[in-house]
Amino acid sequence: MGVPTALPARCEVLVVGAGPAGSAAAAWAAGAGLDVVLADAAAFPRDKTCGDGLTPRAVSELDALGLRPWLETRHLVRGLRARGFGRTLDLPWPDGPFPPIGAAVDRRTLDHRLVEVAVGRGARLGEGARATAVGVEGGRVDSVTFETAGGPVIVRPEAVVVADGVRSPTGRLLGRRWSRRLPYGVAGRGYVRSARSTEPWIASDLQLVGPDRRTLPGYGWVFPLGDGRVNLGVGTLATARRPAHVNLRDVLRAYTEQRRGDWELDGEAEDVSSALLPMGGTVSGLSGPNWVLVGDAAGCVNPLNGEGIDYGLETGRLAIEVLAGTALGGGSATAAWPETLRATYGASFGIARRLALLLTLPGTLKVLGPVGMRSEHLMQIALRVMANLVTDDETDVVARLWRTAGRCVTRWERTPAFA
Repeated sequence: MGVPTALPARCEVLVVGAGPAGSAAAAWAAGAGLDVVLADAAAFPRDKTCGDGLTPRAVSELDALGLRPWLETRHLVRGLRARGFGRTLDLPWPDGPFPPIGAAVDRRTLDHRLVEVAVGRGARLGEGARATAVGVEGGRVDSVTFETAGGPVIVRPEAVVVADGVRSPTGRLLGRRWSRRLPYGVAGRGYVRSARSTEPWIASDLQLVGPDRRTLPGYGWVFPLGDGRVNLGVGTLATARRPAHVNLRDVLRAYTEQRRGDWELDGEAEDVSSALLPMGGTVSGLSGPNWVLVGDAAGCVNPLNGEGIDYGLETGRLAIEVLAGTALGGGSATAAWPETLRATYGASFGIARRLALLLTLPGTLKVLGPVGMRSEHLMQIALRVMANLVTDDETDVVARLWRTAGRCVTRWERTPAFA
């Protein structure tokens, strides 16, 4: 990015973290004419643990940011190739409210491009700035201290967007809590050279087999990047009662060998990394009078597929809308932000969390997996709901049933999303 702007003493909107959620928030805020500072502990471009897949929902948000022409220069994919229990099905992205287009873009490239969009709209970028302390007065954030190469710097913002990822150190300083009673993800990925990196499908193995030949409650993926590499990874579900007793590196190594022949893999996985993922809004303490948590920091990850980029982009946009109508106008975002998240994701996350919880039960996948894979029609429906491609405006049978199920689950949940 060149020489970063020195962090100013004051700004209207301070965004902590420049992943998709933070950069989207900064871009929308700067585009609205606000004085925005986008700060991140890293220097760009930088890597990030991720599957690198972009669903139609993510493509829709990138389109809104003006990135569709750029995205079309990357590797586009037609849909999902699902494999498991003796069958392989090619499932195109469904027609509907989102463009039937997906892509695979490594996070070094995607996040760098999103930062460029934010800066291009007027946001001031502070790279190599790690938030270490937060000053709070009456619940409001009145200062954030950053450690930089030049020493500590204090920024006094009118509003703060916390977008610092799954661990969210700044969120923890503000009282963020993550409940592991409900399902969370444990995932690892690496990059492998492949002669088939231009495949038009992202691939998912619904029958993830570990080194001991045991079927795990999760899935494996191979996402072709179009540049001679694939992103190859494994993810499994866990809860506090049923933790994931797996060595991710061993599982990833075994999965690489399982896929070596059909993907024509060359060598071993490189740049291997892993992460724990709070899912389905299992995070509380995510807002105050003038601050909000977004994206992974707010637990906005789909429990059924581990996808978080689309929710990061969406919540970055929604956060600026809420802050503009509350904190930046003399009001409070304390109640408005979780209410917005529940209205947007509560029903879909509620049913997704219950389905994910079911998958953590021993033997569930062995029973349900073969049934689903026998029917291409059922799997096409599964792709639509698992990727959260159903909206409130759709009136077909699947959409109505999914929304009804979500409302029923939400009504009886002991711990609603974002509570």
